[in-house]
Amino acid sequence: MSIGEVFLATYGRAHELAWRAPGRANLIGEHTDHSGGLALPFALPWGVTVAAARNAVGTVRLRSLQRDVPTGPRTLRADDQGSGWERYVTGVFWALRAAGHEVGGADLLIDGDVPAGAGLGSSAALEVAVACALNELYGLGLADRDLVEVARAAENEVAGVPCGMLDQAASTLCREGHALFLDCASGGGRNVPLRPSDHGLTLLIIDTGVRRELSDGRYARRRAECEDAARLLGVESLREVEDLAGSLATLNATLAARVRHVVTENHRVEAAVGLLRAGAVADLGALLNATHLSLRDQFEVSCPELDAAVEAAVRGGARGARMLGGGFGGSALALVPDDRVATVRQAVGAAFDERGWGTPRFLPAVPSAGARKVD
Repeated sequence: MSIGEVFLATYGRAHELAWRAPGRANLIGEHTDHSGGLALPFALPWGVTVAAARNAVGTVRLRSLQRDVPTGPRTLRADDQGSGWERYVTGVFWALRAAGHEVGGADLLIDGDVPAGAGLGSSAALEVAVACALNELYGLGLADRDLVEVARAAENEVAGVPCGMLDQAASTLCREGHALFLDCASGGGRNVPLRPSDHGLTLLIIDTGVRRELSDGRYARRRAECEDAARLLGVESLREVEDLAGSLATLNATLAARVRHVVTENHRVEAAVGLLRAGAVADLGALLNATHLSLRDQFEVSCPELDAAVEAAVRGGARGARMLGGGFGGSALALVPDDRVATVRQAVGAAFDERGWGTPRFLPAVPSAGARKVD
């Protein structure tokens, strides 16, 4: 059955519209967005679709077609934020109303194919799809950048994840065949061509199968450490740090490590943009490797499975690899020559098998389009 047919069977009437928003992978620029930094994400071919219709009773009725979610529709009052995944949906209603927009009730049917908890932006895809649907349903006339802020506010204030804007911006603003050069201080972004297949390369996502929730507190601690460091250094955000060596000398070891990662990662983003513009895509590998080491050793957000995936991928012939997303589990990204993809998959699979871990999943990532209306 199509999502429209399921909507009709669930709510007894047709949906008015449907929007689809993609997940994302971040080529480089990890854990910089919450410090006003730079990032270079691209949209993925997998996403979340939301079919929607207004209702006259002022409630939020929602049903997800995901296998791990109860099958029946849930009805939430206007002041009920729900629990778990529901908060990413109700958070969008809250954020729109908090910004002064008149949004009534709605019936929503949600489906998607972004692996949840894999570090691929599934929550942002859900938020953006809901925000786009409500924007059209209620004729709010919000621009794309406004929708990014609505989706981020939903995740920050209701879902309880103190993320920056990276995931929501990528899901909304990316173009097919491009990465988004994102300035998280200004909110501005420019799309830069990213077509690895033109260079005989594949961007290969390695899903370790290790699931984590960014709302469990560890992500928040990293952001708080960055904010503490900025306050001690007398700057608004770590983006403003210019004298890295001098700044590090004034901080304790933990905060110095966090600052070192953020500042050097911003430099790596700028270097990556330069390589893309020069057509030197294969040379991105060294930057990916450096980012992983920094996330592992300075920001301390990796885990054994991610480290093993990265090391095995490089050993198998990848030009470079790194962990993706907030960390503590999820996925890695490898830049692999097309003729080495099978070897890399075999090497990573063998590394996991030797350690008694589950079989990783491999997903070729093609830079795709941002949020769009669907039939």
